[in-house]
Amino acid sequence: MSENKSNESNGSITPGTPGTGSPAADSSGSIPGSHTPAAPPASSTKRSDIPAAAPRPAQQPSPQPTPQPDPKATAAERASTDAPDSASTVEPVDTAKAQRDDAAAARASAAKATAQQEAVARETTRSASSANKTLDAKANLAAQVETATEAEASLAAEVENATEAQSAEAEAASVTESAAESVTSKPASSLPPEFTAAPDFGTFRPPPIPPDAPDMKAPPAYLRQSDSAWSVFGRVIKARARQIFDRAGQRITQRTLRIGVSARIFHPEPGAKGLRGKTLQYLEESIAHWVMSRDVLVFMIPTVGHQGMLHPSNIRLRDYAKQLDGLLLQGGADVSPQSYTEAATRHEWPGDRVRDMYELELLHEFIEAGKPVLGVCRGCQLINVAFGGTLYQDIATDVPTAGVHVNEQYDQHRHPIRFPDGSTLVNMFPGHREALVNSIHHQAVKTIGRDLNIEAVSAHDGIIEAVRYRRAPFVMGVQWHPEFHRAGGDELLDCTPLLDTFLRVARETRF
Repeated sequence: MSENKSNESNGSITPGTPGTGSPAADSSGSIPGSHTPAAPPASSTKRSDIPAAAPRPAQQPSPQPTPQPDPKATAAERASTDAPDSASTVEPVDTAKAQRDDAAAARASAAKATAQQEAVARETTRSASSANKTLDAKANLAAQVETATEAEASLAAEVENATEAQSAEAEAASVTESAAESVTSKPASSLPPEFTAAPDFGTFRPPPIPPDAPDMKAPPAYLRQSDSAWSVFGRVIKARARQIFDRAGQRITQRTLRIGVSARIFHPEPGAKGLRGKTLQYLEESIAHWVMSRDVLVFMIPTVGHQGMLHPSNIRLRDYAKQLDGLLLQGGADVSPQSYTEAATRHEWPGDRVRDMYELELLHEFIEAGKPVLGVCRGCQLINVAFGGTLYQDIATDVPTAGVHVNEQYDQHRHPIRFPDGSTLVNMFPGHREALVNSIHHQAVKTIGRDLNIEAVSAHDGIIEAVRYRRAPFVMGVQWHPEFHRAGGDELLDCTPLLDTFLRVARETRF
């Protein structure tokens, strides 16, 4: 802080400034640093609530003769205060000590003002509390008086009612006596005594039951005494509604699963006639029968689109994903290198780009719908490509040291695989860390896609044989053909647990 602030807070005379540093100027309640002149203490009618800091005695400069300006000097020179003879003769003070004293005085002043403010607040609170207690006492007294007045009025009304009732009873008794006297005064007649006697209204006499009336049945013992016709009717309706909902829920939960299978595409041959000149969509018989062996329905999903169709439709692949419970991507043609942004190394390996686009959209829609997906052979490779992975276009060419994964024996060719640590196939096939599977593929997973786990590898060369997507209930691809294993012999891995897991997740996620 600057020295001027400490001089202003103490009210002392600033060197070179005329005035007096009286302590009364600080106790007048003026704000330090303000240009408003302080009122004299004798004429002040208001007292400031904020105590002023104790003034620090300032050294008064010794009176010096006022220098007379040189008549020959210019106006600028006469107005200048930089002349040596215009300097003040006040002795210098310790600035740091003055600031510390000012700060201590300011803290003491603030503490005193705070204490006074708290004392005033406590006094105000006590005054308000005592006033509230007085008002509450007056209100309670008024309420008690009003309650007593109402009780007196009620008692008076009850007394008046009792008096009226007694008078009414007396009148009724007199009327009864007069009637009895009149009856006894009359001569005896031949009427039966029950007609001549005074009526007795205090005795309950039910109407007589005719002898030919049917017997009145007692209510069933299982009904409660408080039961009414409406309560029994409500329980009947509730039980019937529960029965209807149970039947509806049973039909929904026990509905046969509907599994969709992607289509293989046969493209028309140039110049061919008949079916070879048409686009065919089909599925291999064994894959459908393998899924149907667990008593589920299988539907082949055709391609859809607007352009180039003879019969356009508004049906989309997402509609199949909503209506079906799971998706199975079957094997077939190679995946096109264009689908993973590479060029074909040989012209005979172009793949099927049309089918790639169709199945990639289908896979995306089923994952978005939360439905399970199982890929077989090509389906395993497509899942890897869908998540940014790449493929070996030809294992024999790209990995010369790898074993044989396809030959002329087709589904009779086989090789062992093993399940690495962390694979979910270890839980599906307990007691198996290695298994024998068929092998009918010349392409394979090269770089694994994002969020994919390696579930199985070839035992001889380490080629990836199965992958799983971690962020979905069930999205898995296997490189072998499980639908051919039963016909291949008992030595091949029985993949029924894999199919059952796929169908169980389909049942759990179909709603």
